[in-house]
Amino acid sequence: MILAVMSDTHDHIWNLRKALEVIQERGAEVIIHCGDYIAPFMLKELDQAHIPVHGVFGNNDGDQYLLTKMSLTELSNITLYGLMGELKLADFRVAFTHYRAVADGLAASGQFDLVCFGHSHEASIEKVGKADLLNPGEVMGKDGSPGFYLVDTSARKYEPISI
Repeated sequence: MILAVMSDTHDHIWNLRKALEVIQERGAEVIIHCGDYIAPFMLKELDQAHIPVHGVFGNNDGDQYLLTKMSLTELSNITLYGLMGELKLADFRVAFTHYRAVADGLAASGQFDLVCFGHSHEASIEKVGKADLLNPGEVMGKDGSPGFYLVDTSARKYEPISI
């Protein structure tokens, strides 16, 4: 399965649209968003991918009530979690959060193949126990080159995508 992992879109609708084009072209089946969408219109854009989107809140997602309400009532592909979320995709277990400290604990638990986080806007990947710990960087492009990751869960391959 191809999984797209992104974070820190920060209302940059143009970069999000570019990312979604690549995601659709490459046949990703699920999107994980590690927080900081900011405005509700970003969820509407993500919903347009027509694949499941699983996300957590970041420190800049101010109106979590409205974002949650939209995901439950108006949008058909968005599932929002609180501080952390987890998925089982076939035999591949993934957890995601916005914060590195939470991600470190999830990775150390030994329960996940992949743990994703955002917040720092700096892409990185490292091994923690049996888990791969992935920060996909930022879609926004404020502190560095905008991008995200595609993950092949079967082969455990991680591909950085610049947009």
